[in-house]
Amino acid sequence: MRLAYSCRNRSAAIRIPVYSASPKAKRFEFRCPDPSCNPYLAFSAILLAAIDGIQNRTEPGPALDKNIYDLPPEELKGVPQTPGSLESALLSLAADHEFLLRGDVFTEEVVRAWIDYKMHNEVDPVRCRPHPYEFMLYFDI
Repeated sequence: MRLAYSCRNRSAAIRIPVYSASPKAKRFEFRCPDPSCNPYLAFSAILLAAIDGIQNRTEPGPALDKNIYDLPPEELKGVPQTPGSLESALLSLAADHEFLLRGDVFTEEVVRAWIDYKMHNEVDPVRCRPHPYEFMLYFDI
């Protein structure tokens, strides 16, 4: 998923619809989490990441009001993206999770246990077995 925000673009990670003038109709859509995630952990981490961005005054850059899926490669290079696999995401989490430890929401032990569990029970078993696509490519050779 590409990390961009937009007012109209449904392909952006963050969408802030502005079709209504009513303050009660304003909302913020964060479109990244996998629906199979643990919502208690995911929503807590998302909120802590948002607070971290506010506290550190992280500049999100300009809005991207183009369909990300239709961008040419040269334009797409400038749009950051989330990790492309569970293993990459876990390695990124291991390298940068200080924001999760603030306010005692998560502990270092919880983060390490989560990374270890996911690596041992999900990443390694998948890595040790052929992917269904490999069967399609090579089974009849």
